[in-house]
Amino acid sequence: MKNTTLRFVLIIGLLAGVNFLASQFFFRWDLTEDKRYSISDATKQLLGDLDKDIIVNVYLSGDLPAGLERLESATRETLDEFKTYSNGHLIVNYSDPSEAANEEQRQKQYLNLVDRGLTPTNVFANEDGKRTEKIIFPGVIVQADTLSVPVQLLKGNKSSSPEEQLNQSYEGVEFEIASAIRLLSDQEHKKVGLVVSHTKISPARLSDLIATIQQSYDVFLDMNNPESYEGLDALLVLKPDSAFSDDEKYKLDQYMMGGGKALFFVDGARVDSVSLDGNYAQPLDLNLSDLFFKWGVRVNTNLVKDLKSSAEILLNVGNMGDKPEIRPVPWRFFPLLNNFGKHIITRNVNAVYTRFLSSIDTVGGADNIKKTPLLMTSENTQILNTPVLVGYNEARKDPDAASYNGGTKLAGVLLEGSFTSLFANRILPGDPRAAKFKSTGSPAKVIICSDGDLIVNDYDYKRNAPLPLGYDRVTKQTFGNKDFVMHALDYMTDANGLIKARNKQIDIRALDKIQIQEKKKFWQALNLLLPIALIGVFGALRYYIRRRKFA
Repeated sequence: MKNTTLRFVLIIGLLAGVNFLASQFFFRWDLTEDKRYSISDATKQLLGDLDKDIIVNVYLSGDLPAGLERLESATRETLDEFKTYSNGHLIVNYSDPSEAANEEQRQKQYLNLVDRGLTPTNVFANEDGKRTEKIIFPGVIVQADTLSVPVQLLKGNKSSSPEEQLNQSYEGVEFEIASAIRLLSDQEHKKVGLVVSHTKISPARLSDLIATIQQSYDVFLDMNNPESYEGLDALLVLKPDSAFSDDEKYKLDQYMMGGGKALFFVDGARVDSVSLDGNYAQPLDLNLSDLFFKWGVRVNTNLVKDLKSSAEILLNVGNMGDKPEIRPVPWRFFPLLNNFGKHIITRNVNAVYTRFLSSIDTVGGADNIKKTPLLMTSENTQILNTPVLVGYNEARKDPDAASYNGGTKLAGVLLEGSFTSLFANRILPGDPRAAKFKSTGSPAKVIICSDGDLIVNDYDYKRNAPLPLGYDRVTKQTFGNKDFVMHALDYMTDANGLIKARNKQIDIRALDKIQIQEKKKFWQALNLLLPIALIGVFGALRYYIRRRKFA
């Protein structure tokens, strides 16, 4: 009797001790191999620093197909983890937009969500032999006070299989929602400068990118040509089409010597329209070649044609009766870059739309600079050296596949390290710039992309409104241009922060469908009979032990 009482007291004391320790020390242990239930340290800090309530309204809810159910579970699990670290400042609501008293109310709910920035997805299914269609909103809206940010959860590379796209969306849930929370939190915005004084592109064609950057950063245009770029956290050079002076190049050089972060979106060739039959391409000299060469990169003055992956243009391919026949045809001068380097910037990004792309070569002389490929063409390329006439008639002809043997071409590269000044040994002691001149620099980062149109959005002149960056009028698809630029900017300005959440990788453990079909009955029988057999064995064993004990 005493032993039983002592054992009971010890158990109670042990439980009380565990509860006390749990109240004093907070920890969570993720036992999954790919750490799918863990969030990054930067996300934890963001949530822990919240000083106001953030409301997350989740609209991916209700009766969903299996794939979207998995995405809904990932969203719910991630938000449950977010709430753990938010000190009570995160409120999560779930709702199914398809639930309504009548069809009119349902359509109002749908239109309201579309107006607030969410994109619906049509899901088809077979129920009792009938084909049914349901509208799903795979997204959330994050709110704080009177501000709100829409978050599209169903993302990923459109060329991947549906299973892979869902997995990519699963991997991106933490980053997408945390980025929206960061927008609404009262964090100090970093400063980004835009060099637009060397481009003839109208502000309307840059408006989508600038508006997106302004949501997260304080933006400064260089229309007044500042004496230096000192104090900027990042600098973007947007599609220049006129040469930089030596003084302007010196400012870029010294900005990098100070540990700057710069993104260049430049063309290697100028393409001008000369007639309805085509365009004329000629070399474009921006007076930046020696600066790029010093950094270990050369932007070539050529055009890259891609046989395997290119956008389409609408072209008159003949007449049907007395009317022209307009059809979409592949235009190989507009490569779709869907070959990415292994880097956090390009992970799970959709293909990037380019126009009149040039190639990039890496060169020696910058051994201390780490060079990481970001954007590449397919292996089926052809190079045209400028000057050259780009005729539309080429799109009407069947291409000669044997001539597209140029191999994979580099179109975007990340440079990281301590750069050496182009002006080293050029600045004399009597030069007024000598006092502040730096010949070697602090660790810096540069991204160079060989297409200025990568950051230029199209424009709808009928509605007098800009189209989203990366939107293609022909296919009605939005490519990954904006995501690429924003991820690159995040990496440049916050490399050890929230951008690391994009490194999450969830392995697809797909079942063998053939094996499932062949052994379906076996596994069904096993699942049905095995639990019954185990209960029977347990009962028999218990009966045997009791019989021996009380014999």
